[in-house]
Amino acid sequence: MHIDAIKNGIVIDHISAGRAMQIYDMLSLDKLDCPVAILKNVPSKKMGRKDIIKIDCDLQIDLNVLGYVSPSITVVYVRDGVVAEKKHIGLPERLTDIIRCKNPRCITSTEQGIHHVFRLVDPAGGVYRCIYCDAKAEPQNR
Repeated sequence: MHIDAIKNGIVIDHISAGRAMQIYDMLSLDKLDCPVAILKNVPSKKMGRKDIIKIDCDLQIDLNVLGYVSPSITVVYVRDGVVAEKKHIGLPERLTDIIRCKNPRCITSTEQGIHHVFRLVDPAGGVYRCIYCDAKAEPQNR
């Protein structure tokens, strides 16, 4: 298998195996006009197996989405074919409009235009709670 090197873009590495398509959908990468490569179940010494996404264009991505889906992610920014910056992503303290409150009595369910905001209450378990009604969001399978 041959995947070309990136000149200017982003490599999302150390994605938990099987999570690349979820990230692809949540970041709407299907709407890009540039090359996007998804590598699934790549052997990894650190993780056993991992997924990788390579995006060959400059764009702003929501790092909170990445941290929520797979907190072990590393984001590598490539400029002129060289690594310009590397960020290690963890669980974000707050999530805004990434997940939705399931409580039918929550104000976000009954009122239009209110952002769905969750706060991290248990970093070890990846548990988030709605800031309005304190409903627990189902944690991602880590």
